Amino acid sequence: MSTQISTDTDAATIDIDAANAEAFARLDAADPWVIDVAPAREVLPGFRDNLVLTSGAPMPWPAYSGGQREALIGGALFEGLATDRDDAIAKFDSGVIEVGGCHDYAAVGSLAGIYTASMPVFVVVNRTHGNLGFCNFYEGKEPRRLNYGCYDDGVRDRLRHVNEVLAPVVGDAIRRQGGVALKPLIARALRMGDEVHSRNAAASILFNREILPAVLDMAGQNIAGVRETMLHLAENDYFFLRLSMAAAKASADAMTVAGSTLVSAMAFSCRGFAIKLAGLGDTWFEGPPPIHQGKLFDGHTEDEITWMGGESPITETVGLGGFAQACALSLQEYQGGAPEVMIERNQEMYAITHGENSTYRIPLFSFRGTPTGIDARKVLDTGVLPVMDVGLAGRDGGQIGAGVIRAPRECFADAMAEHTRRFGDR
Repeated sequence: MSTQISTDTDAATIDIDAANAEAFARLDAADPWVIDVAPAREVLPGFRDNLVLTSGAPMPWPAYSGGQREALIGGALFEGLATDRDDAIAKFDSGVIEVGGCHDYAAVGSLAGIYTASMPVFVVVNRTHGNLGFCNFYEGKEPRRLNYGCYDDGVRDRLRHVNEVLAPVVGDAIRRQGGVALKPLIARALRMGDEVHSRNAAASILFNREILPAVLDMAGQNIAGVRETMLHLAENDYFFLRLSMAAAKASADAMTVAGSTLVSAMAFSCRGFAIKLAGLGDTWFEGPPPIHQGKLFDGHTEDEITWMGGESPITETVGLGGFAQACALSLQEYQGGAPEVMIERNQEMYAITHGENSTYRIPLFSFRGTPTGIDARKVLDTGVLPVMDVGLAGRDGGQIGAGVIRAPRECFADAMAEHTRRFGDR
């Protein structure tokens, strides 16, 4: 299923291989820097106070179900847009509270990906191409989180703590430092055992080190807030994921080149998985939910796994995550599998990508660049489906495990059918 693009391009002028080379070059040259932290209402283009963003290809409110629907309701309650659950549902039904897709606002969301007006977001600029990418803050390692479809007093209090304590300190530190270059930081983290999707331990430490001089300068003015913030960062290895996602979004959005068959976004919702192609604008091509394999936390079973959204596969879109999992063999303890399987999966990805990343490299492969630039043509020709590292959500809310997913073939078939219709079969 897809949404048609309104503009037409002269197919006779399109050289697909040249378009792909240009899209890849733009992606490879991206230079993402985090420059600020600010409330969503202040920096996301077109954001409105009655708007709640969520992950995946945009859908009308009635189409959202399960944990993703509950997360939207929780976001409305947190923002004070409704007095209780029934009031929130009625206001979503009437349109008083609006639902939007994160990608339409240059943002990406983890799991359900809820953004409300007051939530602080990282502002990342791609210095090469000038475009921005945004991602909100990690709530903490408690399994019950808003992005996993939960909302209660504990979730509310943790979100307020982010708004009132953590984000102001981190934002002030970033501004004092004049921004932080994320690409070299990510490249170093890969050499230290991360793939910056499901493992961010090294990247989080490296980021903390980058802002430490500014944090020390701030300590005399706000010792309690600085102490709480640095302790939070020190004990939450997943903190950096939101920065890697925003960096990936700012990088991938620069890929837009008419006629390209390279994938510029991957995401899923409670309804299914979806992709965009760099050469087909803002069109989403949707398919069924992804194929999964994972490791569950104690006390949980396979039948509990549910889909409630997720845009962290933007990291795989730019050659990270599952496309760099041979950097992070310790993930087997967290998400299952074996080192041999992880290495084999990573090597598979070279068959479906345009090239190798000039910055992100895999030590185990003699520092070969990560496979980067998923080509929809190659996915269909080889039958190899993109692999992604993800957290697994439970039907009753919360995280119940972690693992790998594969994108469904249908998205790529639909995308290439539209591409052929517009640009011809060549």
